[in-house]
Amino acid sequence: MLEQTIRALRRQREILLMTHIVAGYPSFDEGLRVVEAMVEAGVDLIEMQIPFSEPIADGPVIVHANQKALESGATVARCLEFGAQVARRFPVPLLVMSYYNILFKYGVEGFVAKLRDTGFVGAIVPDLPPEEGSEYLDAMDRQALAPIFIYSPRSSERRLDLIAQRARGFIYCVARKGVTGDATTFSRSLSEYLERCRRATSLPLAVGFGVRQREDVDFLRGKADIAVIGTETLRRVEQSGARSVGPFLRSLR
Repeated sequence: MLEQTIRALRRQREILLMTHIVAGYPSFDEGLRVVEAMVEAGVDLIEMQIPFSEPIADGPVIVHANQKALESGATVARCLEFGAQVARRFPVPLLVMSYYNILFKYGVEGFVAKLRDTGFVGAIVPDLPPEEGSEYLDAMDRQALAPIFIYSPRSSERRLDLIAQRARGFIYCVARKGVTGDATTFSRSLSEYLERCRRATSLPLAVGFGVRQREDVDFLRGKADIAVIGTETLRRVEQSGARSVGPFLRSLR
């Protein structure tokens, strides 16, 4: 279902934009204003992170957002309620991003069923490799939700193929090794890596880690289907609040 939605959107736009929020940051009320600004700016998908104490794939800006949300009392239950609000109010596909410990403590089957009831269309669990995710994958399949897996520049051809067999919806291609927020060089080597990714799967490709400006999005046109803007949006929220989100995102088009 998510894959079909993305392909339909791609017939209208050369490249899609996916943004990232951390539930409860800066607050749940302000978070709704951030989402509203994103939707008004024309984003195509939104990834909602459930804050976690050890977000190992994330850089300082997103780690800070996680910490602030937790300090303010964000819980898994409250984040899922927030997700339900977003799904009801805004006609944009909503994905959850979470580390596996949250699913494990909640109960994988119950967590995935709750995602479906809440209105999410897929999930990104960056620390769960597909070969160890049979319970999660079976639950996602029963609920008709898309498990999003990750390609990296160091992935072998064999691993790219394995991930392609397990993934649904799209595949998230990290633009470089490391964590979110660091600078990325948009160069020939990135183009060659994305060509490898494209050969390995027929699923749409999303590219994140270091997408900050229009030139980065332009570079990805024809190479990927979705540009993911995470850290830079949150940096602007931290500096200037929700009012800064719309003008920034519109500048990427």
